[in-house]
Amino acid sequence: MVTRILLLFTLFTLMLCLPAQELNCIVNVDARQVEGSERLMFEEMQKALFQLVNGQKWTKDEFKTEERIDCSILINLTERLTANEYRGNIQVQASRPVYNTSYKSPIMNVRDEDFVIRYNQFEPLQFNEGSYSGELTTIVAFYIYMILGYDYDSFAPEGGTSYFQEAQRIVTNAQSSSQKGWRSFESQRNRYWLIENALSARFKPLRKAYYAYHRNGFDVLESDPSKARNVIAESLQDLLPVHNVEPSSYNMQVFFNAKSQELVKLYEKATPSEIEKISELLIRIDPGNANRYEKLR
Repeated sequence: MVTRILLLFTLFTLMLCLPAQELNCIVNVDARQVEGSERLMFEEMQKALFQLVNGQKWTKDEFKTEERIDCSILINLTERLTANEYRGNIQVQASRPVYNTSYKSPIMNVRDEDFVIRYNQFEPLQFNEGSYSGELTTIVAFYIYMILGYDYDSFAPEGGTSYFQEAQRIVTNAQSSSQKGWRSFESQRNRYWLIENALSARFKPLRKAYYAYHRNGFDVLESDPSKARNVIAESLQDLLPVHNVEPSSYNMQVFFNAKSQELVKLYEKATPSEIEKISELLIRIDPGNANRYEKLR
């Protein structure tokens, strides 16, 4: 208990000392399922990850403290494979502020099961843009650039392109890795396809929707709820071509993992005709959450 309090104090002190970089990220490493785990080592891993994510500058832009992107990285380690190698999963979530409100709209929610890493106690985590930096650092850096890409896309049309390109460069450099998640033939729902699709012309409507949904929709929700709902409905309608070409694609799943609950809450206050139209559309393009949308009716 004392060790945990000291760790939290250390992380809090680090947060106060770090300059206002791009991210305000909660980092948590849970290794309770690992037999014979050395708690101090995993606490050091968490501390090193926190420093990497929140302490490194990931863009050329200047962020004020209040402008930092809220996100969380949860690493759940479930098995020790060798003395310093572990299997588990990583969940990454991010949100962006909604204009003139205290509400934060989720922009990303990914759970990645292709997660096998090596870590030695007190090992510093350093990301090198030009080369593969080890599995743990490389996976985390990949998702940081995905967060930045989605965030910038929500404020300007295709504004996140340069960050998605950085994520794609990471995937290219990681082809030398022996671990899963980086190659096209391993799965249709992995890091390779997440970024490949994000930059594909077939998925441009999804990127367009990220902007319209947030900047022209949620950002006017406080001043004109009816207009906001109409714009959001139109942005979702624009996803039909993506669904028709790539039904149940990984990128659409990631989008709706973040948005399904938010959409239900948003349209609970809509008119019956709005609810009927939007629920029919959502059930079609996001069948995985059909039960949730059925409750709107």
